[in-house]
Amino acid sequence: MVFSVAPRVERLASSGIQAIPKEYVRPQEELTSIGNVFEEEKKEEGPQVPTIDLKDVNSDDQLVREKCREELKKAATEWGVMHLVNHGIPDELMERVKKAGEVFFNLPIEKKEKYANDQDSGKIQGYGSKLANNVSGQLEWEDYFFHLVYPEDKRDLSIWPKTPTDYIEATSEYARQLRGLTTSMLSALSLGLGLEEGRLEKEVGGLEELLLQMKINYYPKCPQPELALGVEAHTDVSALTFILHNMVPGLQLFYEGKWVTAKCVPNSIIMHIGDTIEILSNGKYKSILHRGLVNKEKVRISWAVFCEPPKEKIILQPLPETVSEEDPPHYPPRTFQQHIQHKLFRKTQDLHSNGISK
Repeated sequence: MVFSVAPRVERLASSGIQAIPKEYVRPQEELTSIGNVFEEEKKEEGPQVPTIDLKDVNSDDQLVREKCREELKKAATEWGVMHLVNHGIPDELMERVKKAGEVFFNLPIEKKEKYANDQDSGKIQGYGSKLANNVSGQLEWEDYFFHLVYPEDKRDLSIWPKTPTDYIEATSEYARQLRGLTTSMLSALSLGLGLEEGRLEKEVGGLEELLLQMKINYYPKCPQPELALGVEAHTDVSALTFILHNMVPGLQLFYEGKWVTAKCVPNSIIMHIGDTIEILSNGKYKSILHRGLVNKEKVRISWAVFCEPPKEKIILQPLPETVSEEDPPHYPPRTFQQHIQHKLFRKTQDLHSNGISK
């Protein structure tokens, strides 16, 4: 039996190659917009990803509280992505999570391979690299570690890294605290739609069913960063996505027809609105197209936690309160699983119509 194992990008990057293999080179239409990410991050002109200070989101003063929630609503409506500061998760805990992930990825590849996933057999949790299973055969310049981190009774700790020893404890505590932040953000977003505070949380599965899946993205130095992408352009299927990173720029957002590079904001957590919330809000909140750039100077690592509804139990469709005669439903009813399949199918169709399929 032959397993299709993707080459580890780290191994490729450390081999001394001067040119990247052709399967990592992006199609011509993408290359015109890929620049030097360090230069891009320094740009002060043009639109910037909003920063939302959450210190007043639950203030006792109604006016102060509503002002904060209005800013959050505006960012979710116009951008669908924001830097969150004063979010309540201790800096020290975030540093522990980042240190644990960095130590794991600094292990020799042979040691990381003990945690390898096997996508062909459906074992998606663990250490991996993207397989060339999309129609164009393109590969992304990243390795990753993927695992479910919350609810605790659904975790499989047997596949979590044993090195470093702090990995399980730090990641578990971060997931617990992030789950609390998720509730807080869903509450504020519910109120922004004129709904009861707990409505969106209930619609995405609540404490029992909403899954928090962590993907640590490891982007090695790339000898030709102007030709590659760490992650190709996509929107997240999740309800919300929360991202930490090691302060190396790379995230780009497609805003008003142009790619905007996110600044590195100390002690912040980046929050994306995902497709799930866009659908429930009937498009009032945006799931923004984004991608990841790479560079030849520094390794970039990001910790993305996707908050996902159960695959089959819930029908995703615009909530009745978000629909009117002037604003009919923009999305057909689908389960979360059907939405994922629809996106994969549509991507395949797009590749065929663009003439870049094999």
